[in-house]
Amino acid sequence: MKKMMKKISTLLFVILPTFAFAAGGGAHLDSAPVDLSDKESLKSGAKLFMDYCLSCHSAKFMRYKRMADDLGMEDSEVLENLVYTGAKIHDTMEIAMPESDAAAWFGTTPPDLSVTSRSRGADWLYTYLRGFYVDVSRPMGVNNIVFQDVGMPHVLADLQGKQYLQEEKLVVDGSGSMTPDEYDKAVGDLVNFLVYVGEPIRAYRESLGWYVLIFLLILLVVSYRLKKEYWKDIH
Repeated sequence: MKKMMKKISTLLFVILPTFAFAAGGGAHLDSAPVDLSDKESLKSGAKLFMDYCLSCHSAKFMRYKRMADDLGMEDSEVLENLVYTGAKIHDTMEIAMPESDAAAWFGTTPPDLSVTSRSRGADWLYTYLRGFYVDVSRPMGVNNIVFQDVGMPHVLADLQGKQYLQEEKLVVDGSGSMTPDEYDKAVGDLVNFLVYVGEPIRAYRESLGWYVLIFLLILLVVSYRLKKEYWKDIH
């Protein structure tokens, strides 16, 4: 018994730091405003993803056609406003940049973002994208409160402006094209879209779940009444 408890303690000692890292390395995570029923938010997030993310990060498990259908967009609307690589409507969201060039420029190949919301969590992404701050000691000139020594540049800096870490608080200098509230809304839309990309069927699955629960409740009532009817003569 003591040997088993020792093994369990050792296992917990090994895996708990992994969970802590996945949760954001100890940093406080803000709650992401995820609402997959908000099509306008998803469209806004899709636009931000195409404009600021897809140049380096692919989403190769998502097709433009699937996105168009789910978000209520015409194929022509997607091709005209959201596709910059010459891709066709049934293509997946690949980047034009060769992986070798990306690795040379950033030190590593930027990861595919298809399931990042599921591996990191929406709250982590929301805090991460709002957590860049100026750090002149870093090669990209920025650091991040939830991902220390990050190798990614702050691609949304023109929207947010420069942010500084002062006495453990983030302070924006106001040089961005958006106010802090507008920037938080934009990042929320982007995270909302990434959550959708991670599981496109999630909204349908969740809505279907209510019908299943209602069916099971009705079945419970019917089954109980049948049970009473079948057993009344036995008692």
